[in-house]
Amino acid sequence: MTVPSSTPFGSAGSAARHIAVVRHGETDWNLAGRIQGRTEIPLNDTGRAQAAETATALARAAGSLGPWAGLFASPLSRASETAEIIGRGLALPGPRIDEELWERDFGAAEGVCVPEAHERWPGLEIPDAESIDALAARTAGAFSRILAEAPGSIVVAHGAMIRAGLGRLTSTPMPRITNGEVWILSRSQGPNDSVPQHAAIRLDALGVLSAEEPRDPNMETAV
Repeated sequence: MTVPSSTPFGSAGSAARHIAVVRHGETDWNLAGRIQGRTEIPLNDTGRAQAAETATALARAAGSLGPWAGLFASPLSRASETAEIIGRGLALPGPRIDEELWERDFGAAEGVCVPEAHERWPGLEIPDAESIDALAARTAGAFSRILAEAPGSIVVAHGAMIRAGLGRLTSTPMPRITNGEVWILSRSQGPNDSVPQHAAIRLDALGVLSAEEPRDPNMETAV
């Protein structure tokens, strides 16, 4: 589904009212199905290729959304390198590192394969980890701040935090966020709205705002 220009996602030539939220490219731990959290794991070659493909999709999307203004990234190298590759593809300066964009601290679950982690800690409620509620609040705050202060930016971060933050802002359960995936987050506020209304929609590989396609239900509990 293509979103018409009358939606809060804006259009070419209009002031940006959105940001692009991107999950970093693949790492070897992603490939192995291990929870990374704040463990420093670099991109692999597939992840670097995904970042370049994401830059192409964002370049195409600029025709309808307007030009991209800049880049923000998590301090973890898999996110900052993804942002650097995207920046080169879009002729943007290097990313600003934002300390609020860390992935969730998964505590003892870091390095554990996802099925085992779910078996040991149902719902991934891990005693020594950042709570899911705290993760959602932190991420929603970071996305809201960037959307208010630097609209039109590209924000490169992590799967669990993106899913939690977008879910909190839109009050909608989000699917698993895959490597290199892009979501466009917008905000609008009508005269009768006491708080801003947020919406998020996926950007496909062709740079088109798309309805969510079916996902493998067996993967929905992955991080």
